[in-house]
Amino acid sequence: MKLRTSIVACVLASTIPLAGFVGGASGSTRVASADVNDGPLVTGPITGGGGIFDLQGDVSQLPANNYIQEEYFFEGTARAFDSAAPLTGDGRWSVAPTSSAGYKTRMVVRRPVNRSQFNGTAVVEWYNVTAGFDNGPDWSFARQELLRRGFIWVGISAQYVGVEGGVGPLGFGGLKATDPVRYGSLVHPGDDYSYDIYTQAGKALLKPNGVDPLGGIRPERLIADGESQSASRMATYVNAISPLNDVYSAFLIHSRSARSSSLNVAGINGASPNPVMIRTDQREPVIELEAETDAPGFATARQPDNSHLRVWEVAGTSHVDEYGLGPLAIAFLNCPLPVNSGPHHYIVHTAIRELFRWLHHPERDVPHGQPIDLDTTNNVVRDQYGNATGGIRTPQLDVPIATLSGFGQSGGFCGLFGTTVKFTDAQLLAAHHNRRNFLRTYIVRTRAMRNAGFLLGADVWSVLGEAAMVPFPRA
Repeated sequence: MKLRTSIVACVLASTIPLAGFVGGASGSTRVASADVNDGPLVTGPITGGGGIFDLQGDVSQLPANNYIQEEYFFEGTARAFDSAAPLTGDGRWSVAPTSSAGYKTRMVVRRPVNRSQFNGTAVVEWYNVTAGFDNGPDWSFARQELLRRGFIWVGISAQYVGVEGGVGPLGFGGLKATDPVRYGSLVHPGDDYSYDIYTQAGKALLKPNGVDPLGGIRPERLIADGESQSASRMATYVNAISPLNDVYSAFLIHSRSARSSSLNVAGINGASPNPVMIRTDQREPVIELEAETDAPGFATARQPDNSHLRVWEVAGTSHVDEYGLGPLAIAFLNCPLPVNSGPHHYIVHTAIRELFRWLHHPERDVPHGQPIDLDTTNNVVRDQYGNATGGIRTPQLDVPIATLSGFGQSGGFCGLFGTTVKFTDAQLLAAHHNRRNFLRTYIVRTRAMRNAGFLLGADVWSVLGEAAMVPFPRA
C-alpha cells in the first residue's frame, strides 16, 4: 500500500492537466427533443417469472452506488425503411418508411435512486444478440464510469433473436424461450423494424406514454450505444435513421467491421456496401472505438476525423476481454489460453465521458487517435515484445509485463477474446532492468496517456495500482 500511495503521489505532483481541452470542434450538437408525441406505451416495472434476464450484466455495484435496476415493456407500431437507390459507401443515405407492424419488447433500466445523482444523460445500449440472447457488453466495459458519474443506463431488446429466438449456441436463447412466464407476451415482427423500435425506445425515455420507466427523472440527452454486431446496426442508424428524428444526441459505435448492418432483409436497396463510412454531414457527435481485434476488419472503413467524428483504435486490446467477460463467463467459456487483460475498459470510460463533454461543450477539441499499424497483408504490426504498434497507447502496452494481443485464441467465441502471455522473470528484467526503472517509466507513460486525453483522472489510481502490484524479480 505504501508503494502504491507513493506512485500516485508522484503522478499527482506532476503536471497532468485537468479535464479540459483547448481548441474546438466546429458545429453544434443537439439536445434530444422532448416533442415526441408518438412514443410507445410503457408498462411495468415487470415482475414474475425468473426475474430480469441479462446474463452478463454485473449489477453487484448498484446498491453501493444507490442505483436500482428495473425492467419495463413497451409496445406500439414500428416502421421498416428502404432507400430509393442503392446504399452508397459514403453513408449519405436517404430512406423512407415502407411498411409497419406491431411489436412489444422490453427495456432494462439502471438508474440512480435520487434525482440529485443524475447528470442529465442516459446511455441507451442496443442489446447484442450474437450469442443468441440479449447481452450488454458496453455496460460491462463502462459500468464504473456510468455509476460514479451519475448516468442512467438502459438496455433495449431491439432485435428479433433477443426476443423470439430459440436456444442459442451457448445454451441460452431469446427472452420468450428462456422465461415464457415473464416474457411470453412479447412480440417482435423482425429486424427490418428494429431501427424504429430503437427510436421509439428513446422516445419512451424522453416523454413516456403510460408508466415512466425512469421514475420521474427526465433526461436531457440520450447517448446511443452499440458494441460489435450492435455497432454495425448503430452505424446504419446514424447514416439512415438519425437524420429523420431528434431522439439521440450522440453515438458510441464500438467495435464494428468495415460494413454496417443491412437496412432491411427484403427491400430492393437495403443491403449495406462494404466498406461504409459514417456520413460526414451528421449533426450528432460520434466516436467510433475499435479494439485491436477489430482493426484489420475495420481498416477499409477508416476515415479522417471531422467536427462531429472521432475514430479511436486501441492497441493491445481485444474485442471482448477479461474485464468485460468477468470470471464466471471466462470459466464457463473455458478458452484454451488466458484471455486479453488489456486496458480496453479505461478507453471506454473515456469515450463515454468525452461524448458527455462534447454535448455540453461542442467547442472543445475531443482527442484524436492514431490508427493501429497494419502491414501490406493487413496484419497488425508488432514490436519486439509482440505488442501492436500505432493506435492509442497505454502504459500497459508501452511498459509491458506481458504480450497483449487481440488475437491468438481458437474456436468459437474465444477467438474474439484475445490473449495475454505474461513475461517470464528473465523477460521482465531484460525489458525493465529493475523495479524502480519499471515504475518510473510506467509513471511517465501514464502521464502521457492522461495528457493525450485518453485516461480519466478517476482511473489514474487503478492504472498505477496495476503497476504497483507487479511481482518483480530480483536482478
